[in-house]
Amino acid sequence: MQRLQHLVRPAALAAAFLCLSAGANAALFEDDEARRAILDLRQRVETIRQQSENTTQRLADENGQLRRSLVDLQQQIDALRGDLARMTGQNEQLTRTLSDLQQRQTTIDDKLKQSEPQQVSVDGKDFTADPREKADFEAALGVFRAGQFAQAQTAFADFVKRYPRSGYNPSALFWLGNAQYATRNYTEAIANFRSMLSLAPDHAKAPEAVLSIANCQIELKDARAARRTLEDLVKAYPQSEAATAARERLSRLR
Repeated sequence: MQRLQHLVRPAALAAAFLCLSAGANAALFEDDEARRAILDLRQRVETIRQQSENTTQRLADENGQLRRSLVDLQQQIDALRGDLARMTGQNEQLTRTLSDLQQRQTTIDDKLKQSEPQQVSVDGKDFTADPREKADFEAALGVFRAGQFAQAQTAFADFVKRYPRSGYNPSALFWLGNAQYATRNYTEAIANFRSMLSLAPDHAKAPEAVLSIANCQIELKDARAARRTLEDLVKAYPQSEAATAARERLSRLR
């Protein structure tokens, strides 16, 4: 019995040793797996960290590029704004310049219109006259109507010299003769009335001019010449008011 116990005891110890060895090996195996898992995990973490750093760097680079692009874009926008401001200023200047040119053109056109010949009608005669010519005639006539006969004589004489081909000349000569008659310059008045009749025998005031010649001749005490003039007036313009006046004066001259 004791021998059996002696034999069993070593066997049990061996079995226990084997169990212990198997457990130790299992524990060692599990430790290796754990280490490998830890190493793998560390490798993954390192890989993720490296990828994160790369991504962060890439994003930082892209962000920097984007910032630079935004800065360039802002500079371009500022440059465009400056160009637009300059163009707006130039357009405003061009608009002002165009407005000034149009105003000047209008002024020039007005002046040209004022200097262009105009259609006028005087004593039944229609003709064209320069504005200055028209103004000078009307000014001289205004002086005559104001009773300033000496000044009117000078004004009409100057007009005829200044505008020798004017359509106003028959009327100017008529009023010149009347101004000279008013200043008792009868001889020159007769000459200008005759010039008027020679220039325009069908003038509306031609009968009055003939009657005025007779009046000047009467003032000069030349009754014979006055009678002939009055007779010529009645023959040339029988239906005129001047002819009626001539008949009355003829009756008195006889």
